[in-house]
Amino acid sequence: MEVTRTLARFIVSSRYEHIPQPIRHEAARALLNWLGCAIGASHHETIDNMLAALKPFSGPPQATIVGRSERMDILHAALVNGVSSHVLDFDDTHARTIHPSAPVLPALLAYAEHKPVAGAELVHAFVLGVEAEERIGISVFPEHYEVGWHITGTAGVFGAAAAIGKLLKLNEQQMCWALGIAATQSAGLREMFGSMCKSFHPGRAAQNGLTAALLASKGFTSSEQPIEAKRGWANVLSTKFDPTVVTEGLGERYELAYNMYKPYACGLVVHAAIDGCIQLSTEHDLKGDEIEGVELTVNPIVLELTAKREPGTGLEGKFSVFHAAAVAIVKRMAGEAQFSDEMVRSPELVALRRRVEAVGDASIHKLEARIRFRLRNGSVLEKHVKRALGSFERPLSDQDLEAKFRGLVDGVLPDSQAARLIELCWKIADLDDAAEIPRNAAKTADRR
Repeated sequence: MEVTRTLARFIVSSRYEHIPQPIRHEAARALLNWLGCAIGASHHETIDNMLAALKPFSGPPQATIVGRSERMDILHAALVNGVSSHVLDFDDTHARTIHPSAPVLPALLAYAEHKPVAGAELVHAFVLGVEAEERIGISVFPEHYEVGWHITGTAGVFGAAAAIGKLLKLNEQQMCWALGIAATQSAGLREMFGSMCKSFHPGRAAQNGLTAALLASKGFTSSEQPIEAKRGWANVLSTKFDPTVVTEGLGERYELAYNMYKPYACGLVVHAAIDGCIQLSTEHDLKGDEIEGVELTVNPIVLELTAKREPGTGLEGKFSVFHAAAVAIVKRMAGEAQFSDEMVRSPELVALRRRVEAVGDASIHKLEARIRFRLRNGSVLEKHVKRALGSFERPLSDQDLEAKFRGLVDGVLPDSQAARLIELCWKIADLDDAAEIPRNAAKTADRR
């Protein structure tokens, strides 16, 4: 089966009018959510460190670093904005596999500042980029992820390559090369979770995918079966590759329809536990010291990913279901502020999280949780969260996304600028120049 060529042919032949209106609207939702996450983390230590290391070596100032006054060449801008959008672990998540926007939108918006791109063109390219990365990712999921690959990095590079390739109007042969050049740059290890390298993965995927498409446009060759060949991406990185996942139903359904947006600033698998803890503590007006113990029953993946019993930093706190439960009970929130270094080290939260226990149950969905509070007065409270807020079954509304955006950019950009960006995101498909969005996301003065 010609997997790579079939996918390349679909991307090249797709027309904007083929994209259903609900999918176009989902692209605007994804853009708004991604931009809020990127701006919200734009002054994070991770980004400060990255700019200190790389800015001296950047080329001409072609593209915006969102939320900041600096500009860099498009390859570095794609890298930094991709990292920024994933630092908070607050970006979108596909119902089955990867964080789809972080590897694709940074590449598209950086390129749009270099060469004029209409908003509809950018939407079209983004939808196709998500289609490519998700289908390729799902074709090796979950085994590829379970052995230790960070699929947002390893599959995301294909999304950026496909999206930029579409803007560059690559032909079928060039698109095959772009996917191949992307394949040979695929990387990302789950061992890095809890460190700055986790967000480095989608940033590098954006940069590498952009590089792949640019190289292919100038005749830089690759294998023509980089995905499906015996020694190609899928068979090297997985033993359970299903090629039909990539090729069947192309153009009949779009993976962006299965996108989800987080209400809480940590991994989606922890959200049901957070949801239940917030509900119980709010419904019964509880304080942390009234609780003798908390028992969580969750899918085993929660313990695999978030079992840090004693996180030392806010970033590590995002990978601690124990901290997530404790902060949800005490603060009844789980935004970025609740995963700060200060919160993780709070004596009140440390004491409570040490009274939280979690057990795995394979019969429970990864977005489901059972929560049981044992109170000091002897009573027991229970809550069963079948699906977390923000899941495909309980999606955030457009208004929820606007509120999330405002909360993320507060303190980085003025309210008037935030309002303008919200407006631009919603009407992205009607813009003559998609670069209006990154230009309006720049900080006019380097102040915080």
